[in-house]
Amino acid sequence: MRGLKLTTIMAALAVSATAAFAQVANIEKPKLTIGVGGKSLLYYLPLTIAEKKGYFKEQGLDVDIIDFPGGAKSLQALIGGSVDVVAGAYEHTIDMQAKDQDIRATIELGRFPGIVIAVRKGVKYDSPADLKGLKIGVTAPGSSTNILAKYFLVKSGLSPDDASYIGVGGAASAVAAVRNGQVDAISHLEPVITMLQRSGDIKIVVDTRTEGGTRALVGGELPAAVIYAKKSFIDADPNTMQAVVNAEYKALQWLKTAKPEDIAATVPPEYLLGDKDLYIAAAGASQPAYSQTGLIDPAGMKTSLDMLSRFDPQLKGATIDLTKTFDDRFAKKAAETVK
Repeated sequence: MRGLKLTTIMAALAVSATAAFAQVANIEKPKLTIGVGGKSLLYYLPLTIAEKKGYFKEQGLDVDIIDFPGGAKSLQALIGGSVDVVAGAYEHTIDMQAKDQDIRATIELGRFPGIVIAVRKGVKYDSPADLKGLKIGVTAPGSSTNILAKYFLVKSGLSPDDASYIGVGGAASAVAAVRNGQVDAISHLEPVITMLQRSGDIKIVVDTRTEGGTRALVGGELPAAVIYAKKSFIDADPNTMQAVVNAEYKALQWLKTAKPEDIAATVPPEYLLGDKDLYIAAAGASQPAYSQTGLIDPAGMKTSLDMLSRFDPQLKGATIDLTKTFDDRFAKKAAETVK
């Protein structure tokens, strides 16, 4: 009887191992490079969660994540071929279509941006007109933080070029740029904003950390971080793309119920910027911004296009097929299969 039981256990393990091998064998590119611009920012938290919780490995992926100073840099790396996939802003899929580059999102990570525009303490600000001539810190020129700042200027009756934009990178360098007076204002993300706000270094002007704040600025929904890749990669490596999306979908589900303390315990210690309690507060404030389904609402796609068209000359009058900016097959399949 004992021998029969052992045989049964061994057979079950063999079946499990075979299934795992089959899953890995079906992935066209198990060793994968993902680009991101500012990995420690809470905007990209689902990427770090998928990495640290082992969800990529569960899917049979050996992932190398390359962190760039901003989203525009990771996009350049994708176009140049040095990364396979990017965790970046949805807006890039629209912008690149206007440049005849077929880049498509495959899962939504953030359903509103979480970007805050603020002026440094001591800088005069009574109305948006006071932003004229200021140096505004952004993660990197061309990134989502830069895009939102330009949109706010245009919406306020200014030219997008009435301010200058200074790349200040991710968390620690952005905080330093404000405190040492390198910039007059900042368009940035958590945990940078909470740190600067608590220390009294900034006055908030625009806040898209909430749905209400986002709608007040753009009049609707505005998809934020996504996973995107070239259509050629998606077509050639669909199982690899599905594995990436599965891992990110599982991270989103974890984030729905995770306590901010759990998040702080999961991310690398350097993400905490030396203040764990502050990071916990920022993580808690950011949780509502993460996607609930992984799917981008078509209304949000249109809002993104309308926003970009306000200041991007290449998009004014351009014919953009928004259905080609998001391939929803992968997120839908993940919802059916990921537990």
